[in-house]
Order: sequence, then structure tokens, then C-alpha cells
Amino acid sequence: MAQSTPQKTNRRPVTYSQAGVDISRADRAKQRIKYLAQKTFNRSVLSDIGSFGGLFSLGQKYRDPVLVSSADGVGTKLKVAFEMDLHHTVGGDLVNHCVNDIAVQGATPLFFLDYFASGKIDPEVTEKVVSGVADACKQNGCALIGGETAEMPGFYADGEYDIAGFIVGVVERDRIITGERVEIGDVIVGLSSNGLHTNGYSLARKLFFEIARYTPETFVSEIKNKAGNELMRTHKSYWPIVRRLIEADVVVAMAHITGGGITENLPRVLPKGVAANIQLGSWPMLPVFQHLQKLGNVDQEEMMRTFNMGIGMILVVPAIKFKRVQTILDRINEKGYTIGRIVKGDRKVIYS
Repeated sequence: MAQSTPQKTNRRPVTYSQAGVDISRADRAKQRIKYLAQKTFNRSVLSDIGSFGGLFSLGQKYRDPVLVSSADGVGTKLKVAFEMDLHHTVGGDLVNHCVNDIAVQGATPLFFLDYFASGKIDPEVTEKVVSGVADACKQNGCALIGGETAEMPGFYADGEYDIAGFIVGVVERDRIITGERVEIGDVIVGLSSNGLHTNGYSLARKLFFEIARYTPETFVSEIKNKAGNELMRTHKSYWPIVRRLIEADVVVAMAHITGGGITENLPRVLPKGVAANIQLGSWPMLPVFQHLQKLGNVDQEEMMRTFNMGIGMILVVPAIKFKRVQTILDRINEKGYTIGRIVKGDRKVIYS
């Protein structure tokens, strides 16, 4: 059977750059962000940026260590960042969200990896995003030991990108906070959020920019802020607070209030046979949530399962330890609101 042979041609060779991927530009971006990651390194980091895998040593200080991991993104909050050309804060959003997710199980953050993908890599934008990631890692005491920067032409719209992150923390096996010790009568304490954090943005953007026809620069008197600035408040890290509570052994469960609001997140840490009775009005709702609800005539149930409504972290505290929790929060100037009690039920939230 005759075999075909390649035909000679005078056409110029096609390059990767012509297909939309500029390796040299991507390399320049990586060099610009390498030093940002190195600023977060500590003696446990055993590899440099550019290795195939990041190496991190646990050392000898743990008796029975358990690794705790989580991955997340920033969602459509990025759409606001693109319109405002504001890219540093989304890195903090990403890290703080992931840190909170593992903190609720009692884990100390160890290291973080990020993923940045764009249709066309802009070294300056990439540097701003990763700078935010690195700054938040440093503030939370974890190392940025690696990541991925992907250029995918035709996959993302011009000027847009996506980011995701992966975190690993550690906790001693006998100190894992699972919620198994939650009992009827325990006090539910809410820690305030500073805004939407990273959830509910598809609805918030529709209400602000389509229904109300705001622009990011519109000053909204009801919230005493520009629409864009309000939506771009950085997701709060609760680790500096939670760390002290964990050390004092005063909480039996914690819930990070993200997508799904209190309605869907608090039941995730409740054992069988109990429910959470949450008293509406027991904490100050941020003006932004009141205004969003008014703009869309959104019913209360929808609000409670979409937004954090002003509570970004929930603590379940045995009644006997409640005063100790109050003392710790007062000492660090953090306000904790008594928002409910644990009652008999079937792992759900009951609003009253």
C-alpha cells in the first residue's frame, strides 16, 4: 500500500504566537510575579517558583497532623474588577475565602497555589492580581509556593481573565473542629462581614447595573459609597480572630457564610438531631443588602440564601464558654453578635 509523503510548500511556518499564544510575553509575566511569591516564603518552603511541584516541609512539631485543603474562585465579582480596571483586591478575595474555608475546621494555613488564565496575558494585570494574592498570603501567614499562568486565546473575552486558588492547612487530629460536639442550648455567634465578600454578584450586578442603571462611579446615597467601590470591598479574612478562639478551645463548630448564605452553610456543620434557630434583626444588616433588596423587591428567603446579609462567619459556642468568647473578641476589638441558639431539629436553619 502506497504511503503518502509530505508535500513541499513555500508557505511560511506557522508559529505558536500566530495562534495567539506569546510564550515570551508569558515568560515576562512569570518573571515579574516570581519575586512576589518569594516574599511569602518561610523556612518550610523547599522549592522555588518554576519547579514542577511545590515542596513544603511539615517539620517535627506535629504529633498527628491532618492536612486540610480547599479550592475556590472569585466568581463574577471579576466582572466588576474588569470594568473598574481594579485587579489587586481580587487576589485578596481569593486567598481570604480559601483561608476561611479551612479555618472553620481548625486548620492553620500552610501554603497556597493560584491559577490565572486569560485569552491574552497582560504582564501588568497579572502582576497586580498575583501581588494581591501574595499580600494576602503574607497577612494570613501562608506561603505562595506555586501556581499556573495560562494563556488561552479565543477562550476568554479581551481584557478578561479567571483566577482560582488551592490552599492546604494543617490541624492536629484531636483538634479538628467537626461540629460533632454541638448540643442543644449552644449559643450561635455571628461575626460581621464587610460587604458581599465573593458571593451573590450575579444578582447584585443585575440589580445595580441593569435595574438601577448605576455605573461603577455612581455615588449611591443609600449606601454612602460609589457602586463599584461597594462591590469591590475585599473578602474579610477571619483567621486572625478564629486562631485565638481555636487556641482557647471555646468553639465547637464554625461556618463560613459564602454562597447559599446562612440558610445553606450553617447546616453543613450541624450534627443530626439539632437545628439552628436564627433571630432575624439580632445583628445590623449592612445598608448594601437593604438597598439591593429594595431595588429588586427581593423576598427575604431569597436574600438569606444568596447573600451573607452582614454575617461572614458563624461560631457555635457552648453556653458555659460564651463569656470567654466575648472576652476574646473584645480584646481584639471584634464585635460578635448573639444571633441564635441550637435547638432540637433536623440540621436546618429556622428563622424567627
